Amino acid sequence: MTQQSQSQSQSQTVRGVGAGEGAAVGVTGRPRVLEVDALRGFALAGILVVNLLTTAGPPGARGGLAAVHAADGAVEWLVVLLAQSKFYLLFSFLFGYSFTLQMDSAERAGARFVPRMSRRLAGLFVLGIAHAVLLYTGDILMIYALLGLVLLAARNAGPAKVRRAALWVFGVAGGFLLLIGLGAALLDPGDLGESATVKAELTAAYRGGFTEVVGANIRALPEILAAVPLMGGFVVAAFLVGFVAGRRQWLGAPALADRARLRRICLTGLAIGVPGAVFSAAALMGPLPERWTLLGLAVGMVAAPALSAAYATGLLLWFATPGGAATARVLAPAGRMALTNYLTQSLVMALVFSGYGLGLYGRTGAAAAVGGGIALYACQLALSGWLMRRYRLGPVEWLLRTVTLWARPTSVNVR
Repeated sequence: MTQQSQSQSQSQTVRGVGAGEGAAVGVTGRPRVLEVDALRGFALAGILVVNLLTTAGPPGARGGLAAVHAADGAVEWLVVLLAQSKFYLLFSFLFGYSFTLQMDSAERAGARFVPRMSRRLAGLFVLGIAHAVLLYTGDILMIYALLGLVLLAARNAGPAKVRRAALWVFGVAGGFLLLIGLGAALLDPGDLGESATVKAELTAAYRGGFTEVVGANIRALPEILAAVPLMGGFVVAAFLVGFVAGRRQWLGAPALADRARLRRICLTGLAIGVPGAVFSAAALMGPLPERWTLLGLAVGMVAAPALSAAYATGLLLWFATPGGAATARVLAPAGRMALTNYLTQSLVMALVFSGYGLGLYGRTGAAAAVGGGIALYACQLALSGWLMRRYRLGPVEWLLRTVTLWARPTSVNVR
């Protein structure tokens, strides 16, 4: 890392990882770095394009959107290759990292941590229910709130023990999924996609009015809860690794200055993650036969942490360059208000695709959806920069912090 970039990192006041945090420095006096918010801001883009493919219409023959234009298949294949399963893990890692900052903040304030964090998780859970019912059934906040209890239980454990637990959780979850996927590939379970009747029902519901859309979202809630066992092990493992990173200050300025270590992690992550992602995309979207779908999903989820780590370390290396530092300064404000931006993305998608908005559900392909998502993300970057020059917290971050502290946050205005 250049001396100028390192100085910028040490002088930045960074808020919020995962669900928003107002403190700038922990009780240990360690500075919080700009690059962390920039990573989270970058992850918002990946979350958006993945969510778009499940919001824009019912799944097609291989589980993706029906092709409308010639480029749709290629765009969706690339989204599965580069983004699917990678970015929610990065958010999960940063959530675990944020947990340690919350612990430091409570200790510095002389407040009891467990009641604070319990209120925070409860607030996330309520936001998640409202999000899933009103806007987007693929909500992650409820899962974060429920699985965040694991972090609460492990708060007093040593970093070495937590790291071993993360490896065990990941190994068990990954091994279980791989066994299921291998069994499906050998036994060939047949068509795994949605039936034409289900797709027609979904299309009718999401092109209907507000009541029909909310009704369809409520009926999908059991599927959200069913996803907890499926993806829960990976989320918990990422939480725990993030916790270790916070306790050992892996994202502090001295660690970021170790460019050789960052390069090793990046290259190792690419060597493991890219082949797994290619196989997953080929199995989920073709050209591999459909019998490989479940195995492709499993391999993709197991390999995703390696590619997530490669993305993170690669960006951290780039942020140390002049051009990368400028990009980090653009991304960081969006990361500081990530929760507000995440919910805003869902609101815009609902207004575009649902019947109580423009009603484009099932009428657009992946290329148009992703193109619109890029435009939305650019607007969020601009608006986030404007807001964060004036305020310390985004609006939803302010609300969640109010619940966490059970008091009105002070010094919200930067000026």
